[in-house]
Amino acid sequence: MNAEEKAGLAGQSAQEYGDGPRLLADIGATNARFALERAPGRVEAIEILHCADYAGIVDVVRAYLRQQGGGAPRHAAIAIANPIDGDHVKMTNRDWQFSIEETRRELGFDTLLVVNDFTALAMALSRLSPSDRMQVGGGEAASDGVIGVIGPGTGLGVSGLIPAKDRWITLGSEGGHTTFAPADERELFILQYAWRELPHVSSERVISGPGLELIHRALAERNGIPGVQPLSAADIVMRALAADDPLCAEVVDCFCAMLGTVAADLALTLGAVGGIYIGGGVVPRLGELFLRSPFRQRFEAKGRFADYLARIPTYLITAPYPALQGVSAILGHHLQAGTGGSPLIEKVRAALPNLSKAEQRVARVLLDQPRSFVNEPVADIAHHADVSQPTVIRFCRTMGFSGLSDFRLKLASGLTGTVPVRHSQVKADDPAPDLSAKVLDNTVSAILRLRDGLDPAAVERAIGLLQKASRIEFYGAGNSSVVALDGQYKFFRFRIPAVAYADPRLEAMAAELLGPGDVVVAISSSGRLPELLHAVDRALAAGAAVIAITASHSPLAKMATVNLAVDHSEDITTHLSMISRILHLLMLDVLAVGVAVRGGARRAGASTSRRPSDVGDAGALVSHAS
Repeated sequence: MNAEEKAGLAGQSAQEYGDGPRLLADIGATNARFALERAPGRVEAIEILHCADYAGIVDVVRAYLRQQGGGAPRHAAIAIANPIDGDHVKMTNRDWQFSIEETRRELGFDTLLVVNDFTALAMALSRLSPSDRMQVGGGEAASDGVIGVIGPGTGLGVSGLIPAKDRWITLGSEGGHTTFAPADERELFILQYAWRELPHVSSERVISGPGLELIHRALAERNGIPGVQPLSAADIVMRALAADDPLCAEVVDCFCAMLGTVAADLALTLGAVGGIYIGGGVVPRLGELFLRSPFRQRFEAKGRFADYLARIPTYLITAPYPALQGVSAILGHHLQAGTGGSPLIEKVRAALPNLSKAEQRVARVLLDQPRSFVNEPVADIAHHADVSQPTVIRFCRTMGFSGLSDFRLKLASGLTGTVPVRHSQVKADDPAPDLSAKVLDNTVSAILRLRDGLDPAAVERAIGLLQKASRIEFYGAGNSSVVALDGQYKFFRFRIPAVAYADPRLEAMAAELLGPGDVVVAISSSGRLPELLHAVDRALAAGAAVIAITASHSPLAKMATVNLAVDHSEDITTHLSMISRILHLLMLDVLAVGVAVRGGARRAGASTSRRPSDVGDAGALVSHAS
């Protein structure tokens, strides 16, 4: 990459971030683009790495950071060509999968945001200058109108941007997977050809790089051209631009027409009177060929709504790395979110000129990264501000607080209304306040991750099994034996025969006495204890159902009738498995409340048939049992 390209995103000189450069990345199925943002709008060190050369996201990020040298950034944002739904990400068009939180810890980041690449592209639109786009056809954008974004690459990205007062809201969309609809006989032939290989032909299957290759094969057959060798998307585009291959020229012409249809569908769906923007890796390479293509004609070809679409402009994004601008905006907004409305932030800003020089450095760290100020140990805050730890405490007292803890509570509630938490390593030399805060914050953080990662279908199945159970047995060993006893107590209070076992031999013997209609709840942090697996195997052989509360993908999880995944890694050589135990207890609470409100609790002497009044009685039992 030449010097001009590397400086393509560099902005005007600005004061550098006080906590170091931020890592920006745009990771697709083929290439990973990286940059460092050292100051607002100043993006440098742009590099492109080939994803096929690396085993996963951690490897490719580390490779880039090694090239740059220096310390690792504290904050990072990654746009990725994939839907983002929770902590676990599994890429659609590349065999990479990862946990966002585990990746953050492994790379040593304080902040790691992972967003859909077209969400990032949508966020970049507000930063584009007129030279970063090219209008295709007529139309004029409404200044306060919804904007649509579409772009063929390895897949087909679709997103939208909705104005909301002084900001924009991005839409997370998988619109590229909507069903492809042909608009003429040629496209119908392509669809029928694709059906030979694919049970469902989405728009992405034909309007993408791989789609160009499929269209090439289909039109070669339709035109009766024998012996045509399959070509890559890049070769098809190159031959079409050279105007020396009529088949490739027709492929690109057909591709652009189909893109026009899908872009018009998006405009009508969103009411995108603010315009439709086209990005991705394919169309910008077409240049003038795209401007001469039937794209705009097809975009307006919507019968009764032709006039409506004629008024909507379409733009080709020509900026070299727009998604990087988008993740920069998202990361900046995340790190600064809420600061403008925090009375304490405004108080610090107003007091800044009257503080000592050392206290001013602490204040600037706070103003730059208020959320990090909430979470970090006092030693780290002092290091970033280049002051002593007592100076940080003195700053808090100057602002009218008894100390750092008091200041943090007020700051956190002003930023979000709640205290943000994250996982931090407990160290041997942590003072009591930091040790207490870390233990509690780590627990709360783990609970939130459990909540976000719960499989609701598995929870419903488990509740259904427990509702109908003739007998429930809870199996656990070691730390899990306490959880098993808690389960026995809760469900026995529901008048369901329940018993807990902690001895592996008794578990195996008891399992042989079970039968259909009985349920075993097996609790284990690792899910690998051989004795427990043996008992579960006997229970299943006897016809009982097994609900596992354990790590996903463990042997116990694979054996169970239903697995309620609790994934939390603890160093049991130095700490008790306290957080795992709490998570397991909470899972039992979820099941107990679920059985209660579904009417599964039984009153002594009453029949097992459900009546509306049972729900109220069960709720009282849950309250009493808790």
